Amino acid sequence: MPFDADTPRDDARQPVFNAPWPAMALTAIIVGGYLVQGFFPIEQVAQAGAFSAAALEEGRWFTLVSALFLHGGWAHALMNAGFALAFGTPVARSLGGHPRGVAVFALFYLVCGVLANLGYAAMHRGDPALLVGASGAVSGLVGAAARLIAGHGRPGPILSRPVIAFSAAMVAVNLLVAATGVAPGANGATVAWEAHLAGFAAGLLLFGPAMRLARAS
Repeated sequence: MPFDADTPRDDARQPVFNAPWPAMALTAIIVGGYLVQGFFPIEQVAQAGAFSAAALEEGRWFTLVSALFLHGGWAHALMNAGFALAFGTPVARSLGGHPRGVAVFALFYLVCGVLANLGYAAMHRGDPALLVGASGAVSGLVGAAARLIAGHGRPGPILSRPVIAFSAAMVAVNLLVAATGVAPGANGATVAWEAHLAGFAAGLLLFGPAMRLARAS
């Protein structure tokens, strides 16, 4: 059936096992990326592509993106892959499977990840601590999914009840992680909770423009 822009959709409630191929591809990239990463010494990988506030100040801007495709262990990679599939499914479906929609989905994911890392750097200026993982970008997908739930398949109001509930839960969980230093899949590593919140905020704010861009004629 042809898509009518004025017809309400309920993309946010579609089952994950019926995931569109862009969400499945993203999941495969996260898992496959860590599989490839395992063929190289961890120190070499970290020095080459991990992000840090110090690296940013040194002009290594590419690490804003490269760090999104590196992970600290299988638990870390699989957890991010699972969240990417769960929250990327409604987002990818709402943006559409046509070339423009797929391109916007990829761009949205990367921009949220970059802004997440920049948010972390803003709070840790000059810090050489290395940051890897897709969780900042995935948090952007969580923010976008919250907007979809609020709008029943379209970007709902940021101040709607579902978005506020998602935001409160996101802040509470990440503040708990900040206080305890414990998070699933972290394997004792420091958790960049600041990046999670920055990515989530980016997803909330940018999903509306992303939807308009994806559906522009």
